[in-house]
Amino acid sequence: MQPANPETRTTQEFEKVLTSSSTEVASFDRHEKSALERFQHFLHSSPAAVALIVLVLSIAVFGVVLGGKFFSAFTLTLILQQVAIVGIVGAAQTLVILTKGIDLSVGAIMVLSSVVMGQFVFRYGLPPELAVICGLGVGAFCGFINGVLVARMKLPPFIVTLGMWQIVLATNFLYSANETIRSQDIDANAPILKFFGENIRMGGAVLTYGVIAMVLLVALLWYVLNHTAWGRHVYAVGDDPDAAELAGVNVKRMLISVYTLSGLICALAGWALIGRIGSVSPTAGQFANIESITAVVIGGISLFGGRGSILGMIFGALIVGVFQLGLRLIGTDPQWTYLLIGVLIIAAVAIDQWIRKVAG
Repeated sequence: MQPANPETRTTQEFEKVLTSSSTEVASFDRHEKSALERFQHFLHSSPAAVALIVLVLSIAVFGVVLGGKFFSAFTLTLILQQVAIVGIVGAAQTLVILTKGIDLSVGAIMVLSSVVMGQFVFRYGLPPELAVICGLGVGAFCGFINGVLVARMKLPPFIVTLGMWQIVLATNFLYSANETIRSQDIDANAPILKFFGENIRMGGAVLTYGVIAMVLLVALLWYVLNHTAWGRHVYAVGDDPDAAELAGVNVKRMLISVYTLSGLICALAGWALIGRIGSVSPTAGQFANIESITAVVIGGISLFGGRGSILGMIFGALIVGVFQLGLRLIGTDPQWTYLLIGVLIIAAVAIDQWIRKVAG
């Protein structure tokens, strides 16, 4: 009987060690996670969940305190009307922040677009429909400039959009001569400018076309971000632009498209703003940039890019709307609203940091 081949014996021993190690690793990987770890993983996979939980709790608390007055159809739809503009601008801000950027010019672009729509009708006599298209084009162009400066010239988004905010804001006041176009003039000559202010009544509920536009826009962007190659590329660029480039994503083109689309959405918000306030005012929507960032952050979208859901942004905007209206109905000092929203912002960032540890 011949002795076993040394090489064969060595191979068998090596395979035995590998099998033993694999069993140990598999046994280690199957360790039971704690309830806190499972909750952390759930929040990591569903970033909008935190905002939804806070929204439901907020509605429940104010419902208990205020009773039927808060749970009426009119009150709940009034909250939707109040957050419609923030929700549309927040959608634009969401796209930018998902790419690890930030856009401080969204409010200024929104107002300038609305001013262009009004001035092109009443100063130059353009048909209202063409004036709306021009306003949308101005918003998209401003976003395109932001995108080129960020993508092609590699300038920090914060600095670029801060500068664009000042430029657009000044242009807005210089071009409009700080004049407001009155509601009566719009009704008589260009009612289409107030299209998003028209409403549909269903019992006690009142839904404006602006609210419907916000819901449809968010639904469309949710689908695009989750079920198209463009949407996956947005997340990839925000998560790791170098890795996205190596994977074949044209990062520069993606960033330009995101900022351009953001500007176009802001122009849509400008059109909706005319319907909301009933006039074309160069001083309207001055805090839209801050309000949009607030909705995004409270909604669980990471400021570090690459993670979050646009549904979370809507939940964040609704949370702010619930707090504003609820505290007003209670009769508290308005400063309490800012205090609580500030606490929510800091808490949202802290929770985001905690959730991100799952990936680390």
